[in-house]
Amino acid sequence: MAGWARRWSAAVVVTLGLAGPAAAFDIDDWASVVSEGKGETVYFNAWGGAGNINAYVAWAGEQMKSRYGVDVVHVKLDDTARAVASVLAEKSAGKDVGGSVDLIWINGENFAAMKRQSLLLTPGWATRLPSWVYVDHETKSTILTDFTVPTEGLESPWGGAKLVFFYDKARTPTEQLPTSANDLLDWAQTHPGRFSYPQPPDFIGSSFLKQVLIELVADRSKLQKPVNETTFQQDVAPLFAYLDQLTPNLWRKGKAYPQNYPDMKQKLADGELDIIFAFNPAEASAAIANGELPESVRSFVFSGGTLGNTHFLAIPYNANAKAGALLLADFLLSPEAQLRKQDAQFWGDPTVLAMSKLSDADRAAFAALDLGVATLPPDRLGPTLDEPHPDWMTRIEAEWIRRYGAAN
Repeated sequence: MAGWARRWSAAVVVTLGLAGPAAAFDIDDWASVVSEGKGETVYFNAWGGAGNINAYVAWAGEQMKSRYGVDVVHVKLDDTARAVASVLAEKSAGKDVGGSVDLIWINGENFAAMKRQSLLLTPGWATRLPSWVYVDHETKSTILTDFTVPTEGLESPWGGAKLVFFYDKARTPTEQLPTSANDLLDWAQTHPGRFSYPQPPDFIGSSFLKQVLIELVADRSKLQKPVNETTFQQDVAPLFAYLDQLTPNLWRKGKAYPQNYPDMKQKLADGELDIIFAFNPAEASAAIANGELPESVRSFVFSGGTLGNTHFLAIPYNANAKAGALLLADFLLSPEAQLRKQDAQFWGDPTVLAMSKLSDADRAAFAALDLGVATLPPDRLGPTLDEPHPDWMTRIEAEWIRRYGAAN
């Protein structure tokens, strides 16, 4: 392995120097990365739909400017696929240097698409960042595989995610909460109009479809491989039979859907919905702290487990500011940045770091974090259900639109 790394190191000077001879540097000589990155502008393409996340990215940008002389421009996306399409268009046009995207917040099918089409920086860069030494890659399988696709150091882990449901205990008795997808269907039939989900291909809405599919599919092992065209309709039949029953009992009878998670959150606050969900266990606490949700909101999960994954940062092969992007990715992986990110006061996103690898001071700082009144502790989040292969989501979203999209 060490020999392979040395051989790759020699290649990295050439690969990372695509912008010209003056841009050549060695990722294993971090001082050369710092020197090359000074004065660069990193166009960080990341979802821009939440104020707390945007504020965190702005804070990171301030740190990068003061420490490394790197400017960070947050290109706020409503769909990560737009950034992927930009890189693909540049490759198709032969623009192999000076690309418009330097760093992307990514995972799942978007990562798989970029990997498949060779749109990512040379493999191995992520595992050679200085902050990689803190990453919990030994026990978190979702760090080395992204929706079953091996990451191979093509993307750097940034945070953990777990599907968690929220409710207002002032309106909904705790003893009535569903404990599975089938329970949720029964609950929705008893409380019509009080549950919904964002319309796919919205990420949160698609995640709900995956949760139901995982719970109901006859053979879960099939989901860890690409779709089998011969058996696809049979495999997804339980999911769509479920949705056929659920849809008439959704908010507005499934004739309209919440736009995204922030819209669902507002509808919970306004009393239009009684149960919503997010991919961040601390989201409800953060919303309470920000005055977006009442203090009576709490969290719950299904007893059999909920969907979980890791989200990442990737650098396109033709990024204009490769050194700056490496510096930003490394900083965002540092104990300092990860601590602030997990703090519900700023974001509340779970860390990807192993506490055992941190200094005593950093470990104590993480232990002292107030997770928030509505945040379930890690030992109450339940089992983690593995993400299906990205192929499933592409097919399920298309099938969902075919079946239900015309009415919306």
